[in-house]
Amino acid sequence: MIYFALVLSVILNILGGWYIVKLLRKFIFVSENLSDLYLTIRAFKLFVKSLYGMDSYRGEPMIQELIIRTQEVNQELGGFRDIFQYTLDEELEEEFDAAEEEAQAQ
Repeated sequence: MIYFALVLSVILNILGGWYIVKLLRKFIFVSENLSDLYLTIRAFKLFVKSLYGMDSYRGEPMIQELIIRTQEVNQELGGFRDIFQYTLDEELEEEFDAAEEEAQAQ
């Protein structure tokens, strides 16, 4: 009876370990994709802001609304970014920070 319990325990531990590894792989996949999505939205926001700053589009209400909506989406994704911060590309994030500072200075 003890051998049966031992074998069952070993089998359950192996299955549990396999399941945990599978979940961690999915977690990393989701994390990488969310960080890519966050950086893409951030790049889009910078693009729209630069578009809004052009003389031909300055003061356009639809572009201003687009900027506001993009900021809302970016803030929502920022919450997920904090959760999945381990897979972010820090160099790319620093480039976006510098571009945002440059855009605000103009």
